[in-house]
Amino acid sequence: MSVQASFAMRGRNPDVLSCIANLSNDEVFTPPEFANRMLDTLSAAWAADHNGANIWADKTVTFLDPCTKSGVFLREITSRLTKGLEAEMPDLNERVDHILTKQVFGIGITYLTSLLARRSVYCSKHANGPHSIANGFTGDGGNIWFERTEHTWVEGKCIYCRASQRTLDRGEGLESHAYAFIHTNNIKARVTELFGDDMQFDVIIGNPPYQLDDGGFGTSAAPIYQLFVEKALELDPRYAVFVTPSRWMAGGKGLDKYRESMLSDKGMRRIVDYPKLYEGFPGVKIRGGISYFLWEREYNGPCEVQTIWDGQPTGPAVARYLDEFDVLVRRNEAVPILQKVRAKKEQTLDKRVSRRKPFGFATNFRGKPSPAGLKNPVKLFANQRLTWIDRKDIAINPEWIDQWKVLMTAVQGTSAAVETKFLSKPIIAEPGMACTETYLVAGHFDNEKEAANYAQYLRTRFVRFLVSLRKATQHATRDVYTFVPDLPLGTEWTDAKLYKRYGLTKEEIAFIESQVAEHNPDMVDEGLSDEVEDE
Repeated sequence: MSVQASFAMRGRNPDVLSCIANLSNDEVFTPPEFANRMLDTLSAAWAADHNGANIWADKTVTFLDPCTKSGVFLREITSRLTKGLEAEMPDLNERVDHILTKQVFGIGITYLTSLLARRSVYCSKHANGPHSIANGFTGDGGNIWFERTEHTWVEGKCIYCRASQRTLDRGEGLESHAYAFIHTNNIKARVTELFGDDMQFDVIIGNPPYQLDDGGFGTSAAPIYQLFVEKALELDPRYAVFVTPSRWMAGGKGLDKYRESMLSDKGMRRIVDYPKLYEGFPGVKIRGGISYFLWEREYNGPCEVQTIWDGQPTGPAVARYLDEFDVLVRRNEAVPILQKVRAKKEQTLDKRVSRRKPFGFATNFRGKPSPAGLKNPVKLFANQRLTWIDRKDIAINPEWIDQWKVLMTAVQGTSAAVETKFLSKPIIAEPGMACTETYLVAGHFDNEKEAANYAQYLRTRFVRFLVSLRKATQHATRDVYTFVPDLPLGTEWTDAKLYKRYGLTKEEIAFIESQVAEHNPDMVDEGLSDEVEDE
């Protein structure tokens, strides 16, 4: 036993948990190095709150990972406690057994990951087996619980996670993906049921599943990570530390209430943000990046925000109240710029930009290849093709047809690790034209001059920078224009004029231009240009 425990606590080179492949982009394994950064943040907060005390030298502190996959958090916590408790509990076997039976708890998200987590923590998939480094368990699962949970279907949807019955009601032969931690109305009673005691966890830490594969795709699939965070906070721990996609900060399907709650919660003590694609979790494509936060029950104040880029902080962490705006402005350097813009209390462009399907046609709608046979033909921009439709078939916003319009693609972005354009090239559409859902009508005008000035305005770095503060993914809906002032269009706006109008400093201008690439000056938006092709 002593040989097993000693071996389990040694350094691992190479670390198997840094080598395993992710199950999917929704159930992402946390790299050990990243897990330890989160634990360092927790350790620093504990020391600050306890006169410099070492959390890893306290044998009474309890930890829960409610969504354990590889077991990396529990393993690293166990390793730290094993070192920290050595002076108080010199016998290694006694120390390790105490940690594993009294301090470290987990809930597996699937049967497979529960076995993997037990192997990582107990050195055996059987907690009470002959190869386990713990000797205090009578059950096979130890303190890493897993039992199959089923969805509760009502009208084709799970009442807890909103999963689709059509997609996930697949029988016992396949995983249900009904995660136990979030399939309950009373999480405290549920935890008592799982662990057989009236548990009060000091620290809840984890990397929850991001979304359910229930028929959606990418950012259109419904997220579920927020449900784990909400349930964790309902357990009233001293500290909660979670890593999640950063889309919640400015967008995300069904995340409005969650975002509002998080931004207004003065228990949010620190956010560490990785906006660059692939940087937080190498090889995992999570649009908008990832971030982790530290929440503290006894804290009531501003939140420290830190951005990491290419492995380094972009500047010092800045303490600020997160609810100053309705979204979280991720870069600290952007906050004073936005404050200067908002101080003028001007109308904003989201009031001018259309909603999706500005003329009622979906992206996959295809008109006729020519106007032949149409009584009153209208040109239709349709997914980078020019087709035709009869005027009588346009029931939504028909009054816009005979106006000058500026169109913007509703999706803008690439697979690059760093986005620098944020908006596509504006398209000036003359009277007699409409479009499908591929585009938004960013504005409609009575004359060509105003349309041209507006297109010029949208091309500026200033506008695209303000858009970037709300644009968490490729989707460029009307909401991303909410910080952009709606300025008089009798003027040809340039970046120089805009910087002067809002009193920006040289440092602020340099920051904007470091974040937003200049549009190609040859991109003149006259009609279709090279944006669409005749079919």
